[in-house]
Amino acid sequence: MVTLRLTNTRTRRKEDFRPIDPADVRMYVCGPTVYDRAHLGNARPVVVFDVLYRLLRHVYGPEHVTYVRNFTDVDDKINAEALRRQKAGAPGTLEALIHQRTEETIAWYHADMDALGALRPSIKGVVSEKAAPRATDFVAQMITMIDGLIDKGHAYAANGHVLFRVRSYQDYGKLSGRSVDDMIAGARVEVAPFKEDPMDFVLWKPSSGEEPGWDSPWGKGRPGWHIECSAMAHELLGESFDIHGGGLDLQFPHHENEIAQSACAHPHGDFARVWLHNEMLQVEGKKMSKSLGNFFTVRDLLDQGIPGEVIRYVFLMTHYRSPMDWTAEKRVVATTKLEDYLALGERFADLEKARQTEPAPEVIDALADDLNTHLAITELDKLLGNARWNELVATLNFLGLIPFKGFEERRAKLTRSAAELTGVTERLAALRTAAMASKDFSAVDALKSALIAAGVEVQMSKDGVELVPGPDFDPAKLEALK
Repeated sequence: MVTLRLTNTRTRRKEDFRPIDPADVRMYVCGPTVYDRAHLGNARPVVVFDVLYRLLRHVYGPEHVTYVRNFTDVDDKINAEALRRQKAGAPGTLEALIHQRTEETIAWYHADMDALGALRPSIKGVVSEKAAPRATDFVAQMITMIDGLIDKGHAYAANGHVLFRVRSYQDYGKLSGRSVDDMIAGARVEVAPFKEDPMDFVLWKPSSGEEPGWDSPWGKGRPGWHIECSAMAHELLGESFDIHGGGLDLQFPHHENEIAQSACAHPHGDFARVWLHNEMLQVEGKKMSKSLGNFFTVRDLLDQGIPGEVIRYVFLMTHYRSPMDWTAEKRVVATTKLEDYLALGERFADLEKARQTEPAPEVIDALADDLNTHLAITELDKLLGNARWNELVATLNFLGLIPFKGFEERRAKLTRSAAELTGVTERLAALRTAAMASKDFSAVDALKSALIAAGVEVQMSKDGVELVPGPDFDPAKLEALK
């Protein structure tokens, strides 16, 4: 069996991955807060952990892997967007508008991540909504967890809030490598008067007016952000599970707080054994921001005609622990590479045999070494250069770049295109034969130019004429040639 090596943020070293139970490998990844479209930076962890998910399924078997990625569907930003809609005249209560917004945003998210080739999360290989939990469906479990923390002395109620006592957990700060006193010294936040300590964080807060709220021992309110992931992970994966992932921006305070409250609520468990964090994304060497005019969503790129597999390939060009730079140059490289793979794989691979072929071992070895996607896609060129066509197609499918269906659709399209070109091929061959006798190639050149304009590659040799439809082939442009 392949041995995976992953860089554990918690221990700050690369380690052999040894699951708690190889028959039940479990991973939790922090998902989006669903108030708007996912931007490009939101998509990076999705692709990173999708690659890991695919690798785990390959090594341990799909039925032995559970991957949970949540939706935060209760948040001040969601409330603000719903309130904006209400003030703009949208019908319905604020609560109804909040629900409407979260539902449409979740649907957008699924569609955009599907376009990037990301597999849906699953429970032991079975895709279900349970693997994509919504925070609002687990409020009862959050209340129970908070109540238990209070009973153990790790939390306290004050002024309608419940706060976690950070100093009650002696290992607080180990994930991010900072002491509590250092954090306080560097903090620039206004400390609420009801806090016992400036670093204590909210587990529960009151709701007012039409804001979403649930009855609790501390009054009507809603959960703090950090307790949501702890409660959902515990409910779906247990007190101890294998991997917890997310963007580096979540390392502190979100993941630090998750560890603290989970370790105190369930002291006999390990919570997550391995922590993985992907680095941040830039655009043309600069931080993505609306003020710089370089902020865009995944849907923006898709609507510009940039295929999801091109976006995915650009992500894979950079190791997950390195900052990633989205550039126009990389987009062009990705487009060219994928077209080459598609054209040559379609032409030379046996698709039925490719379906029965394992991904190239060199690619698996690269990914097993701390998800080295840069090396993995470098190995794709070697497969192409060595004419390992079936392995190339199987590996592209495994990586989520070009699924088997993509090659089948390409083959079907080219078959139809070739049929449409049959008459034109015969016509060009006849014109060429006549031109060779008359030495007047004007008619040949005119037809050749028209074919090229229609997206057809024209190949003429002593053996005859061959027309190869390219990726931009437009059959409609052949009508004028008939």
